Amino acid sequence: MKNRFEKIYKQGTLSIVELWVDTETGVNYMFVKDGYGGGLSPLLDENGKPVITK
Repeated sequence: MKNRFEKIYKQGTLSIVELWVDTETGVNYMFVKDGYGGGLSPLLDENGKPVITK
């Protein structure tokens, strides 16, 4: 079975930035973690539309 989300980029060790791709829709997401906090958001282009990987 294929995983739905695939990590395509990671930066940092204490403050982490990761880019994830939804393999079913192609939508890219940015995950940021710093200490005990974190957040996930769709990655948007210059027009405010989600970045999609084909």
